[in-house]
Amino acid sequence: MFQIDKAKNEIVPLDVRTFSELGFRERANLQEWIAKYPEALGEELLIIQKEFAGFSDTNERLDLLALDKQGSLVIIENKLDDAGRDVTWQALKYASYCASLSRENIRSIYQEYLSRNSSAGTAEDKLCEFFDVDEFQELSLNKGVTQRIILVAAHFRKEVTSTVLWLMNFNVRLQCFKTTPYVLNDQIFLAIEQIIPTRDAEEFMVGLAAKAQDEVVGAEAQIARHTFRRAFWAQLLPEVNQRTELFRNITTSQTNWISAGSGIRGVGLNFVVTGDACRAELYIDRGKKTDNERVFDLLLEKKEQFEADFGSELVWERLDNRRACRIKAEMPGDIFDKARWPAMIDAMADAMVRLESAFRKQISLVKTALG
Repeated sequence: MFQIDKAKNEIVPLDVRTFSELGFRERANLQEWIAKYPEALGEELLIIQKEFAGFSDTNERLDLLALDKQGSLVIIENKLDDAGRDVTWQALKYASYCASLSRENIRSIYQEYLSRNSSAGTAEDKLCEFFDVDEFQELSLNKGVTQRIILVAAHFRKEVTSTVLWLMNFNVRLQCFKTTPYVLNDQIFLAIEQIIPTRDAEEFMVGLAAKAQDEVVGAEAQIARHTFRRAFWAQLLPEVNQRTELFRNITTSQTNWISAGSGIRGVGLNFVVTGDACRAELYIDRGKKTDNERVFDLLLEKKEQFEADFGSELVWERLDNRRACRIKAEMPGDIFDKARWPAMIDAMADAMVRLESAFRKQISLVKTALG
């Protein structure tokens, strides 16, 4: 930081000092400065308690407890010249302790703070004023896992900054503010700078964190889906193998389909399961759209006989967006509901046996047409 000397048209550097050198203390000074002017942290915050110790079975105290304009609790931890190694863990504990605080808990905590500091007015009135609502019962405070953490210190060790950046990938709402005292003659100045995330990059980093968390959740969900599918196929295949030799050499899969050959290249007999249906199908994909449609049209000409041999109506589809075609017997089902598996497996196995039999009666026609 510099002083501008307009007369000399030059800048003069201010002396950087430590809080300890200047005789300032963490609770008596830094904490009080922020409590009296929380806007120094870059937003409107309502301080509702200092040295909060309302945690069951622990003697720990968090420095400042606040609310932001969205109704989220903000845990503010102040350290003087060095944040130390454990400030992140300490703040995370406090955030977890505060996660269960109800609206009434918050009102009571704030009222105790106002009474202790001989402040006029009730907590309810001041909360309504801060959030610009008419009734206290309208307020929604400390929703879900919306708790935030603000760390304030003159110096942050790498152990702290790396942990903060890593936690942000999991949507933990953390900010680090660097405080620096400056001296010019007998005047003392204080700079408060948000360093994690930086102001310019904050929105971008929040977006990246949300994306990273979505990817983590998506990957976990994908693993769960793979596990369900393998377990389902492991139950279906033995049942099918009692009724037909078609899938004798087929193994379980993590995909939502398994396929067996029909005797014609590019024409498969498939089982498919999704979250709302299950089916047995004749799937035609010979590599060229014209070839696929040729096979499909040959069978479509025999639709009446084909469905009579199958024993019921089938769904006939030209999948133009995929280039392939299919003939399917589809039933309601849910791969992720194990209670429905027995009925799904029985219906799918039965449909496959009948579908294979109906196709066998037309296979010579298809082979002749294909040459």
